[in-house]
This record gives sequence, structure tokens and C-alpha cells, in this order.
Amino acid sequence: MNQEEIKKIIPHRNDMLLVEEAEVIDETTSRGKYTVKGTEFFLNGHFPGNPVVPGVILCEMMAQSSCVMLATKSHDCTPYFTKLDKVKFKNKVLPGDTLESICRLVKAREPFYFIEAKGYVDGKLCVSGEFSFALMPNEK
Repeated sequence: MNQEEIKKIIPHRNDMLLVEEAEVIDETTSRGKYTVKGTEFFLNGHFPGNPVVPGVILCEMMAQSSCVMLATKSHDCTPYFTKLDKVKFKNKVLPGDTLESICRLVKAREPFYFIEAKGYVDGKLCVSGEFSFALMPNEK
């Protein structure tokens, strides 16, 4: 799916929509991609002259890719982070890199969903972590 289709699933918009392509592989696995252009707001101060994607942004990229998988479960709901755990940063992500996130649902106890995610650039592991989300009904 493209960004317009992704916008129908998750509430993020520019400048915080950090998944450009997504695919639900099966009901427990999704994949998302984002190419770092070098003009993103978070690179302005991290670090001047040596731009590196901040770890918290890498987690957000993986989280958004994860939430695409929850689309069938999240009709008229918003996914909220409830926990990040065992996050590890292995390699830098730089302007021009495409982060590919592979996300796997490991447990669900509604409204909570537990996901393991890994982020790769050119097949090289850059970040991994465990996330949980609560799917909360949208207020009308």
C-alpha cells in the first residue's frame, strides 16, 4: 500500500508519517519502508554536519509499520504506544537509506497487542525492539 492508503489506517500526517510503503504479509506479519531524504525535521539538530536518524524516530518508523498490520483489528480505533522494551541499535541510519521494518505480532490481549520489530538497511540489521500498543476507540 502507498502513503494515501496508509493514511486511512493510521492517524499520522506530515511531518510524522514515517512509513511510505507498507504490506500486510499475513495476519501476524507486516513490512514497511521509509527512505530518509535528508530534509526531515529531526535531522536538523541530530547532528549538524553529521545527520543520523535518532533512535526514537527509528522506533516510530517500526511502530507505524506495525500498526498497519493491526488495521483489521483497529477499525475506528487509534493505536497508542504502551511500551517499548529490549530496543537495540546496531547500525546508523543515514540520509539516503531506506529502512525496511519487519514486524511480527507475538501476542494479543485486547485492547493490547505485542509486537517484535526489526529495522534493516540493505539487509543489515540496524534496530530491533519489542513494542506494545493499545487500540483505543476514537471519540466521536
